[in-house]
Amino acid sequence: MTQAPKLVDTPAELRRTLRALQMGGARVALVPTMGALHEGHLDLVRQAKALAEKVVVSIFVNPTQFAPNEDFSRYPRTLERDVELLTQVGADFVYVPAAADMYPSGFTTQIVLEGPAQGLESTFRPHFFSGVAIVVSKLFLQSGADFALFGEKDYQQLKVVTRLARDLDIPIEIVPGPTTREPDGLALSSRNRYLTPEERATAPVIARALITAADAIRTGHTPVDAAAQARKTIAAAGLKVDYVEARHAETLAPLAEPGEPIRLLAAAWLGKTRLIDNIPV
Repeated sequence: MTQAPKLVDTPAELRRTLRALQMGGARVALVPTMGALHEGHLDLVRQAKALAEKVVVSIFVNPTQFAPNEDFSRYPRTLERDVELLTQVGADFVYVPAAADMYPSGFTTQIVLEGPAQGLESTFRPHFFSGVAIVVSKLFLQSGADFALFGEKDYQQLKVVTRLARDLDIPIEIVPGPTTREPDGLALSSRNRYLTPEERATAPVIARALITAADAIRTGHTPVDAAAQARKTIAAAGLKVDYVEARHAETLAPLAEPGEPIRLLAAAWLGKTRLIDNIPV
């Protein structure tokens, strides 16, 4: 029988446990999550197990990355099922800190971000990356992990976290994981469970529109025109589009020169559910 991962719920216990393993020669990989796990998270755990001898998955619904009008209170919390899934893929530890430990009384520190944090998500969720930066910095420092794995589905977040670790000299390697998709192309997300059956049938239009736009760019259309057409396609399917943009694939700056590496990124509302996706060109 596969052994269930050990649950750890305080920063002190996590630091003590993982430091002892590292002193014994084990490398540690961290997979930060907010729970409600799906196959995309499990793929990250599998990837982590190929990199390191010990894998810790954090589950913490981070209040600082939700605005007052967002879905913090109804964000799915499924710890028992999450632990069952993590048992199946061989995670060693599940870190479930309390909010009072992550943000103790009197906590006032903020992190101001520029570079890849500018535009796209921050235009519509200006609080978001500051909250992400605080929580991942704490997770990196609490765990002392050698690696941290983040999915490319949240591509801007991946780039922000990578820059954060580099700029602050946090000794951790950020490892990207490919986006895991349903057979019809929909990127896996914990929020997909909010979709009605009719909305679920519509949702893959985002991925299809991005694929078409990428093909158009490769065959000579300008990135601006291709993104504009993708925006029209997504809106015509009944979604409220926040953005569809072509950005520099590494810096996420607006494109400036021909031949730059391109990433297409999109966000749109389908009913009450906000979906994001991206693909390389």
